[in-house]
Order: sequence, then C-alpha cells, then structure tokens
Amino acid sequence: MKLFSSEQSRDWDQYTIDYEPIASIELMERAAYKCSYWLLKKYSNGFKPIVFCGVGNNGGDGLAIARQLRDRGFFPKVYVVNFSSKRSNEFSKNLERLKAREVPVYDINSETDLVGLTIKKEEIVIDAIFGSGLNRHAVGVSELLISKINMADSEVISIDLPSGMINKIPGDERQGSIIRANYTLSFESLKLPFLFKETGIFVGNPVVLSIGLHPEFYKTTSSKFEFVLGSELKDKLKKRERFSHKGSYGHSMIIAGSYGKMGAAVLCAKACLRMGSGLVTIHAPLCGINTLQSSIPEAMVLPNCGKKYLDGEFIETGNILAIGPGIGQEENTVKFLHNLFLKINEPIIIDADALNIIAHNQELKAFIPIGSILTPHPKELERLVGTWRNEEEKIEKLTKLSLEINSYVLLKGAYSIVACPDGKICFNSTGNPGMATAGSGDVLTGVVAGLLSQGYTALDSAVLGMYIHGLAGDIATEELGERSLIAGDIINRLSPAILSIQKVVHL
Repeated sequence: MKLFSSEQSRDWDQYTIDYEPIASIELMERAAYKCSYWLLKKYSNGFKPIVFCGVGNNGGDGLAIARQLRDRGFFPKVYVVNFSSKRSNEFSKNLERLKAREVPVYDINSETDLVGLTIKKEEIVIDAIFGSGLNRHAVGVSELLISKINMADSEVISIDLPSGMINKIPGDERQGSIIRANYTLSFESLKLPFLFKETGIFVGNPVVLSIGLHPEFYKTTSSKFEFVLGSELKDKLKKRERFSHKGSYGHSMIIAGSYGKMGAAVLCAKACLRMGSGLVTIHAPLCGINTLQSSIPEAMVLPNCGKKYLDGEFIETGNILAIGPGIGQEENTVKFLHNLFLKINEPIIIDADALNIIAHNQELKAFIPIGSILTPHPKELERLVGTWRNEEEKIEKLTKLSLEINSYVLLKGAYSIVACPDGKICFNSTGNPGMATAGSGDVLTGVVAGLLSQGYTALDSAVLGMYIHGLAGDIATEELGERSLIAGDIINRLSPAILSIQKVVHL
C-alpha cells in the first residue's frame, strides 16, 4: 500500500473528480457513507453521536455523516467550530442539507461557547474538525476544544486523521493539541504519522476505508513510502517444484553463538530451517557443539577453532551467510569479522554483535557486500549512525546508511522498516509488543536467511521476512497473549503464517 502525502491525497481526489467523473460533493457523500456504514456496524446496538465539524472539507464529511445518521433514525448533536471565516463549498452545501433535516447545529466561535458544552460518557464523539490538509498546529478555540474532547470520557472516532495532526513525518516542531482517538477512519490508505511513536499514539486503531478513488492514479503515482500488506506478498512466495531436492533450496551458513549465548544460534538456525532453507550449517565456537547437535538435529555444525568465542579465519561453505547473533565482541571475534569481510563478495545478513563491531570499526562499512541486509534494533542503528532528534531525522539517517553501503537496512520495532538503496521506505503491517522479547531478533535473522538462501532477492527476503516474522508473532499472541510470548513461540508459528499468506484473497 502506497502512503501518499497530503498533496498527493488531494491530487487523487481531484483526479477521481476529473476522470471518473464525479462531482466533488458526491465524492464526499460517498466517503461519508462509508464512515456511516462503519459506525452503524461497529455500534450495532445503537449509539448517541456528537459530531464536531470544522469549516473545511473534513467538516463537510462530518456534516454529511450526521445527516446520513439522522436519515437512519439517530439524533446527532452537531457543533461547528468557526476557526475561519472561510468555508469550503462542500461544507456549505452539506450544512444546508443537514439543516433541511431540521437537525440543530450549534456554533463554537470562542472560549465562551465551550463553557456550557458537555460531552457525556455514553456519547460517541465524531471528530471532523481538521483533515489531512492541516499544515499548522491547532490554536485558539480549536485547540481548547481538542483539549476538552480529550478530557471527556467518551469514545472518539476521527475522520481522515485525528484533528490537530499534520500529515508528515514528525519533526522538531511542537506537537500541539491533537485529538486522542479510539479509532481513525482513513480513506484508501494510512497516513505517515500513524506509523511513528510520537503521533501514532493519537490514532487508536486505524481503519482504512475504500471510497472508490480512481485506481489509475494509484497505479501511476509513485511514493517513497509503502505499507507492506499480505495481499501484496502472496504472489512473491515461490512454489516448490515436484522434482526438487534439498539442494534446490540453498545452503545457509549461520555464524552465531559464543559462551553463554549459544541460544541465539539455536533460535536463528531453527527459524532458517522452518523458512525452508534446504541445508543449514552453524559455525560456532567449540563450547556450543554439544548444545547445537542435540538441540537442532536437522542442522549441521562446523566447529570454529575458538573455544568460547569465534577465532581464526572463516572456511567458506554454504551459499548464504548470516552472522552476528550472540557472537560477542571479543578481540579475536573482531579480527574474525575483519577477515570474513575480506573474503565475502555475495550479499550477507548482518545482525546483533556483528553490527556492534562495525559500529566500533566504521571502516568495515566499505567491505559490506552490495545488496546485503542489516537487521539492527534502534540502539544498534544509533551506534552505527549516531543519535537522532526526531523521527524525520531517524528516517534520513536510515536512508543515508542504506545508500552509503548500497544495501538494505531492516530496522526492528513497532512498524519495522526496510530502507532500500533506491530511497524507498517500506513499513511493516504485522507485529506486536509481545515480540519485544529476548531472541526475537535472532529469529528474524534466521527467517531472512532462509528466504535469501532459496533465491529470493535481497529486497524480497527483507520485506517478506519482516512481514512473516511479525505475522508469526501476531498468531502466537492470539493464542498466548503478549505478556508470555517468547522467541520460540514465533518460530513455532512461522508455518501457519506462511500458509495464511498463501490463502490471502486479493482485495
């Protein structure tokens, strides 16, 4: 799913108006209908709507929703926030239509008008004050109203995006007052600020409603940002040939583990096997041999000469290499990684302590094979690129790193991100807080390695791996809850995650 800017969203509306063709007021009516239908389905036992409208097109949406609800037997209370003397044509037309239904509309012009305003707990607030066209923070009576709504004990449904939110990556500017919604009904796609901690907390549960905007605009308009959905990945999963064998699906070399951290190697290798890698070999220090041989009988073990930590030089074997989980940062391990980078030319997966070693030896960046996949968590990324002041700067640094090393960077976290060397940013739609547990990242490395070994491109391995890993975590959470989830639970749900993607019906 492409994520469009405010300007692109407006252009999409206009393209639909011009080429469907459809009148602007009727397109608004269609959007309002989808919102009304969602509200009626969500609150099928009935509800008391209280609608707050601005004087722009978002307010027009709110007025149309109020009228449609009145036509279905509801008695909405409607307030218009006159933050400007200018009113959009669509707002004015919908105000006339609403008044024709004899629905009372109350004006909010100043702080005085807010004194007697009460929002009851049993009322459902419909927030249509500002839409995605807002380019500055709410001030004056609008800001006061937003604060009043946030202090009420009512459920809030925002239309398009929570009022007061600006449709951009959060930067340094003051956040200002933003509606704290329980649900946000977004049209055709999500908005960028939904995906960041600073602003995403105001969105509640995002809901994407299709309002029939012209598909040609979506097809022909590019966007730097994408939101990865299962329906878009189904066709990327490769089918297995009847006359294939284990050699047909690659040989993964997992370089992982050290004294006290051999579990990282176990988790990584198990995930790699579960993803379908034909052969998996684990290269680990001598101290882990018995553990690995007994824990993963399906994998082979290539002992390293080091007793507790990696040492010496790597003997190349296997066609896909992943390094980092649990290897530590001992002096001999650092030398091992130096030597490894001098020998390897094919794309590899770099994680955990391997990333930390690179962070302390920045000259190693120049030896990272083109098309590799780095899988840092935020702290590891910070060690690689330095701190950032805000989400906008984080994305800039992430993109710069990807371009610098001509490789993919998969940043783990809520809405995990794959930064691509061509500047594209892909956000993940799967995953949950239960996955914030030891070993979850080791599993992801194994998942990505398993895909890369089977001939998937580095981009598809990173994006598919990110999505499947998160989906397996979601399936595990449904069964076990977030609090008790462990990394092994994610591995055990990789198979149903893959099967569920294969069964996805294209929308």
